[in-house]
Amino acid sequence: MDHGLSVTPRALATEAVHAGREDLAGLGVHAPPLDLSTTYPSYDARAEAARIDEFATTGARLDGPPVYARLDNPTVARFEEALARLEGAEAGVAFASGMAALTAVLLARASQGLRHVVAVRPLYGCSDHLLDAGLLGTEVTWTDPAGIADAIRPDTGLVMVESPANPTLAEADIRAIAHSCGSVPLLVDNTFATPVLQRPVELGARIVLHSATKYLGGHGDVMGGIVACDEEFARTLRQVRFATGGVLHPLAGYLLLRGLSTLPVRVRAASSSAAELVRRLATDPRIARVHYPRIGGAMIAFEVYGDPHDVIAGVRLITPAVSLGSVDTLIQHPASISHRIVAEGDRRSAGVSDRLLRMSVGLEDVEDLWRDLTQALSAPPAGPLRAAAPGSDRPVAVPGPVAR
Repeated sequence: MDHGLSVTPRALATEAVHAGREDLAGLGVHAPPLDLSTTYPSYDARAEAARIDEFATTGARLDGPPVYARLDNPTVARFEEALARLEGAEAGVAFASGMAALTAVLLARASQGLRHVVAVRPLYGCSDHLLDAGLLGTEVTWTDPAGIADAIRPDTGLVMVESPANPTLAEADIRAIAHSCGSVPLLVDNTFATPVLQRPVELGARIVLHSATKYLGGHGDVMGGIVACDEEFARTLRQVRFATGGVLHPLAGYLLLRGLSTLPVRVRAASSSAAELVRRLATDPRIARVHYPRIGGAMIAFEVYGDPHDVIAGVRLITPAVSLGSVDTLIQHPASISHRIVAEGDRRSAGVSDRLLRMSVGLEDVEDLWRDLTQALSAPPAGPLRAAAPGSDRPVAVPGPVAR
């Protein structure tokens, strides 16, 4: 989509509102149209065959109307363009979920004989499992950031990090890691930070992954994933998407594009509340440790002296549920839910203790959130209290919250 944009850079908040929508006035509409077609008429079969052959050869977007929804969809394309602009990338390719997006990346690299992945824990539990289980024929080497360069082999197709990481919120030096990767593409899962707080492409990453289900959608009512990258890799991803069928539904694309328009406002407001909750938790005698990234954000994690399951059972305003990034606040116990699929030893070595709780702060008033959380922390035990994990018996200082 080329709408003759000005070369003058626009602020992120402006891009969030206008990217992917510049042609609307010319169409005579104010809201983006929703195209639900699964197929499109064509009376020139020869020309259509030539266009399909072109896609099969190059993976480039088709000129003219779509042929079939698995090839392309105009509504989804608007979301792809908008997110790519927010991330400062050449292209975006959307998928049915974040895991479908990661699957496509792995398959795209494997198609070139590059099945080895170097990865840094912690990652989202299902991302960890997809790599570690070898379900797609990949082989993974787990390392810390300092060991990345030594772990790279001739058949390494990808280096993967998540920063801030799920669920410990550990941060990686993306620029330094990108340097260590050499010619191997660095993939950064930017789901927690969003382009509001961090743009990995500017730091040297070549692939940026989002579970769009989270902050990009922002309302807990749409599932999707997207990869921001250069156009060359995007062409391969489109071919993988066409072949495997992991397409994003147009209605989801519509909702995700709408979600982007308020992304900066939502992230900054929720981050302000999160920083205040971190300040209070850091001095609370019921809390052993608080995790909060230096770049700020709306995600916090904390380890309790008591039983974390009692906290989950005790909240009333906060919703005990998986996922994150919604307008309402969610809390969950990673060792039981999001990272249950990761082997216990690997979880603990990555800092995911059995006492850790992860909270996605929403847009409620911070005083209401604190009242609910502090009551849950003081709730009587619902069952036998288990002994505290070694090393969790003293508070640990956290970085000062970043005002945003």
